Amino acid sequence: MRVFGIVGSVLLALFLRPAAAQTVTGAAGEEFAVRVLARQLSDPWEVAYGPDNHLWLTEAKGYRVSRLDPATGTRTVLLDLNAQREFPRYDKIPDSADGGKPWPQGGLMGLAVHPQLLQGKPYVYLVYIYRFAGAQQPGKGGAANYGGHFFTTRLVRYEYRPPQQSLINPVTLCDTLPGSNDHNAGRLLIAPVNGQDYLFYSTGDLGAGQFDNAGQPNHAQNPHRYAGKMLRFHLEPDADTGPTDQWLPNDNPFATPARQSAVWSLGHRNAQGLAYAVVGGTGRLYETEHGPYSDDEVNIIERGRNYGHPLIIGYADNNYNGLAAGVTKHAALPGAWNTSYPFIKSEQANAKAIGAATYRDPIASLYPNSHAFLTKLYAKTRAGDKDAPDWPSEAPSSLAVYTATAIPGWQNSLLMPTLKHGKLIRLQLNAAGTGVTGDTLVYFRAPVRYRDLALSPDGTRLYLATDSASVTSGPSKEDPKGTSCKGCILEYTYLRGGTQATAAAPTPAGQWWQPGRVSPATGPRVRRAAAPPVRK
Repeated sequence: MRVFGIVGSVLLALFLRPAAAQTVTGAAGEEFAVRVLARQLSDPWEVAYGPDNHLWLTEAKGYRVSRLDPATGTRTVLLDLNAQREFPRYDKIPDSADGGKPWPQGGLMGLAVHPQLLQGKPYVYLVYIYRFAGAQQPGKGGAANYGGHFFTTRLVRYEYRPPQQSLINPVTLCDTLPGSNDHNAGRLLIAPVNGQDYLFYSTGDLGAGQFDNAGQPNHAQNPHRYAGKMLRFHLEPDADTGPTDQWLPNDNPFATPARQSAVWSLGHRNAQGLAYAVVGGTGRLYETEHGPYSDDEVNIIERGRNYGHPLIIGYADNNYNGLAAGVTKHAALPGAWNTSYPFIKSEQANAKAIGAATYRDPIASLYPNSHAFLTKLYAKTRAGDKDAPDWPSEAPSSLAVYTATAIPGWQNSLLMPTLKHGKLIRLQLNAAGTGVTGDTLVYFRAPVRYRDLALSPDGTRLYLATDSASVTSGPSKEDPKGTSCKGCILEYTYLRGGTQATAAAPTPAGQWWQPGRVSPATGPRVRRAAAPPVRK
């Protein structure tokens, strides 16, 4: 599958100075007008297009919820949650003063607006980290021997009051959700199951097995722990007794008569993209999640299914055989790769053990690396070799399904913003909506980290949020080149054009890229799951 892109110089010029709308040309000849609607937000994490025709925003570090008029750019703060945060802004405190305590990955994260917001259901759902177990401990506040940094997350429903432009009357759905300084996932989505709407929330695996959490046990395969899961909640309480059970559907797949459970699916690493759409007559929940050293995944989420992590990375294609889902240089940690992640003897055997009726391969992987390349990278990382190569991946931060007809050729496409290379990837779904087909197209490339995406109902406008900083998870340093539009909300309005793209000659592979693939600098190919090894 070939990839096409646009030059980001026009976008860079727009980001660096205030300007009226400028135009950029897309991969298939589409023309878009570009505007910066907001700047200098404190790491916007969620941008959602509400039924009130406004954008709803969360700021991960600012702990504020705002409502933005896309016509005028006027932004109103509806809620400030800083008082609910029981730990300071570690990202603003010198390590010499706080011992190097970490900020959680995210902070104030997902937001979901009830589809009947203006029709008697004025509800807005939020999820945020509010407690750090190590706040009063010396040093970094983590468990010994890289045993983890433990935060706690709260899921809350608020009521929107238009006259006061505020969110009031918080009701807690759950305040014991696991959190970390790594891999919190954190996306919220309202989507139907059998005609009834529910609230879905993705939890990450807490980074258990890598970096400063490398000695922490990974619970993504444990159905009784909420880390590394897709969770499902009611939008309104049911008749069950108990303040938390009322929000848990009784038909969730891992619920028992003795214990309710929010778990809908398991085996997830860091799922930050969630979108629902009806394609080919069937509604499906699509998801994207970050891979470790390859294999960012695109999945279709199904009730009770297992998506493999950390036993299977991407497809069950055996490229991680003899490895693990992570590697560190911490020699005191167990296993061949100095990590709590389990050793992967055979991905295909692990898939078979999970069972064909339960295990699900991704419908696409970005991008499967060879076993030889991964083994070399792992060995260099374990040895602390600073020359260990980078790897082809995208770091998908969000997901939308484009079902409108406004832009030629875009209907039934997955739209995936990325953190690693600052671009929007478009993947065409097949007619049934069960797989990816056609070419991979790249849009809006710029030196930014795209965090989230929202679409106008008519499909003519796309809204992208950018991070305020240019760091990733783990012990990464700030990119000295920075990011060109810090904490921005960008509007791309479709103007005209758009045809079937003509394949461009791929850029030759670099010294460590697999033959036949293109460097992420120009965009690697995506591999489709034509015939997954184990899939029913």
